[in-house]
Amino acid sequence: MDKQYNHQIAEQEAQHKWHREKTYNRANNPGPLFSIDTPPPTVSGNLHIGHIFSYTQTDILARFARMSGNSVFYPFGFDDNGLPTERYVEKKLDVRAHAMSRSEFIKLCLKETHDVEQEFQKLWQRMGLSADWDHCYSTISDSTRKISQESFLRLLEKKYVYRKNEPALYCTTCRTSVAQAELDDIEKSSFFNDVVFKDEKGNNLIVGTTRPELLPSVNALLYNPTDPRYTHLKGSFATVPLFNHKIPILEDDKVLLDKGTGLAMTSTFGDKTDIEWFKKHNLEYRPRIGLDGKMTQEAGILAGLNVAQARTKVIEELSAAGLLVAQKPIVHAVNVHERCKKEIEYVMLPQWFLNLIDHKKKFIELADKINWYPAHMKSRYINWIENIGWDWCLSRQRFYGIPFPVWHCTQCKEVITPSMDQLPIDPQETPYKGSCPKCGSTNIIPDTDVMDTWNTSSLTPYICFAEYNKNAKSVFDDAQLKDFLPMSMRPQAHDIIRTWAFYTIVKAWMHNSDIPWHNIVISGHVLADSKEKLSKSKDNASTSPQGLLERYPADVIRYWTSSGGLGQDIAFSEGQLKIGQRLVTKIWNAFRFIHEHVSIAPEQQPATPLGITNEWLLHSATETFNRYNAYLDENEFGLALDVVEKFFWNNFCDNYLELIKDQLFNPDSYTEFELKATRWTLYHTGLRILQMYAPYLPHITENLYGIIYQKQIKTPSIHQTRYTQIQQNYIFEESASLMATIIELISQVRRLKTEKQLSLKVPLTLLSISANDEHLLHKIQAHEKLIRGITHAQEMKFIPKQTPTSLDQIDDVWQANVNIG
Repeated sequence: MDKQYNHQIAEQEAQHKWHREKTYNRANNPGPLFSIDTPPPTVSGNLHIGHIFSYTQTDILARFARMSGNSVFYPFGFDDNGLPTERYVEKKLDVRAHAMSRSEFIKLCLKETHDVEQEFQKLWQRMGLSADWDHCYSTISDSTRKISQESFLRLLEKKYVYRKNEPALYCTTCRTSVAQAELDDIEKSSFFNDVVFKDEKGNNLIVGTTRPELLPSVNALLYNPTDPRYTHLKGSFATVPLFNHKIPILEDDKVLLDKGTGLAMTSTFGDKTDIEWFKKHNLEYRPRIGLDGKMTQEAGILAGLNVAQARTKVIEELSAAGLLVAQKPIVHAVNVHERCKKEIEYVMLPQWFLNLIDHKKKFIELADKINWYPAHMKSRYINWIENIGWDWCLSRQRFYGIPFPVWHCTQCKEVITPSMDQLPIDPQETPYKGSCPKCGSTNIIPDTDVMDTWNTSSLTPYICFAEYNKNAKSVFDDAQLKDFLPMSMRPQAHDIIRTWAFYTIVKAWMHNSDIPWHNIVISGHVLADSKEKLSKSKDNASTSPQGLLERYPADVIRYWTSSGGLGQDIAFSEGQLKIGQRLVTKIWNAFRFIHEHVSIAPEQQPATPLGITNEWLLHSATETFNRYNAYLDENEFGLALDVVEKFFWNNFCDNYLELIKDQLFNPDSYTEFELKATRWTLYHTGLRILQMYAPYLPHITENLYGIIYQKQIKTPSIHQTRYTQIQQNYIFEESASLMATIIELISQVRRLKTEKQLSLKVPLTLLSISANDEHLLHKIQAHEKLIRGITHAQEMKFIPKQTPTSLDQIDDVWQANVNIG
């Protein structure tokens, strides 16, 4: 072995080996199926260290499951059909989707996403992800488009999907409708404006509003029926200031008596309450904000202005006309699109919806059938469902995405669908041949919207099944799915519980009356110094994975990812990387020592007794592995690593290796049986250490396994070994207890030498050990040779009484007195 570990060479060799030998292919790892519904990263530029954080944690759990005896099915996907991809292509190529043909833009997106996916895969492989790259999917591929369109048609047939000309959330910046789950609330400064309306007699009616630019859209004034100030206005009309159209004055018990003046204006549409009043009172539809975010020609003096400009303009006009009587500064929460952070609008569009509201109780019940890690994350899921106020709008007004596989009859409004064997299909590229099956009309037009990307991402268990069983005729067939669904594990971040987790649970229930996975494992985020989540859309992802890989081994970066607790956000710390670097160096040096003294594997375990030192180490290794195994069974990768760290650094390196050095360097002083027992223990405990570190540090453990163990064990890779290949239950409680006392004794000698600024190798002329417990003292005396070897004591005395602990220099030699209680 080289004196220093060359991680660049070792990592490349390991990765080439894994690729060449298909180390992580399910067929090369027999056992019970363990399937992972891996998050497909969005293809929209570069990955940042936050991605490395969460995906490596998943890989640790996958490697543990494989070494625990499972046949791990670990496919990998890329989410490349959404709005982020459109924005990425537009920005990179300086083009605008609206300014070019649809087919031309789609070709650009397909090319750019393919190139980015190749870069993503190279980075994941450099990080040592043990995904099976033979099972890699894209959310825009023909196979996925077929699955997504088939899902839509099946749910349309089951009447979970419906189409309606309905007010919907709309982002005028991104030019598409959005779902409730894609909204964020932010605090914004604004004004509460008291504006003068006129009743039929010309009297002033003061109405408070934060959105005066919607005055041309106002279609009613409302008051609470119990408010005596306005009951006399029932059935009358008012005139809207500046725009002078007549509107009804109505009563509604949802109007708050103590908000503003008690009179509320409603428009189409300012908020969700406006939509409720629009439907309840059958009000006039007066849209005045266009899909481009600008005021329409019907907005009169505001025509052509964006919302912010229109607000400024209308305030100026109201003030000039004496119709603005008060302004009060406020800070209030507004809905913004999570992608662009721009305020949301509400528009009426014919759109596809998935019925959620009628099944909220069932979705909450399903949560109890899934194991949540950490458990408290289930409450986030439940809280989200309880607060859902809209069905899921599936329609998006974009170019790049999966089209709805339907045509519409303009005569009778019939929805015409293709047969399943025609999928995937793009109705805009495939004119409908024939006439309407309902009315016979030939005026058939294609649906021009595409599906919300989550409508496809929510089907990842079915997309994974298509990779698992490529001969499946339909991925939704209960008989074929019965041995695959529910999948074993869904790993994901906590910010998409309300989208990806929820929508996947919804789809699995609607299609197969089942849950999508048995376990959901929630990761945290990496935070920048500002305590914001690291994000490609924010300028806080300056520490690139590529840059870190130039300075640190991949294993060191993986070690850092394990420092975060399950589901917890952590700040990026280069200091933790340096700790990982020291660990990698320590492992290399420790196994160089092992390799020097264990050139061939002991054939079998020596006859007992193995000796107190070996029995203590084996006992400790058993306890360590049992705790390690228990933590990882609960997906607590950080706690499991802590257990291994303490065993490796303290028990193995600081104590055991020091305790056995005298045997290995002075073999003539020991029997062949003693030496064989020590070498056997060193060999097998070393292998257990490599196995426990392997999920975290796959490259260095693979390298060391190949040097020291592979020829004897025959298994091609340490990552294909099983924990059960090493006997686990070595229980030597008496040796472990006595050894703990001997280690404390040795530690006292070390501390005494350190206090005197002496090398630990300085010999002691006399080491006196005192104890009130004579029985304990006799037990310790039986291991005098061991203690002499590590303390460098030339003579030892055992005194059955307490004496002060000290280290004294007498005639240029040192004598130590140690009390062990």
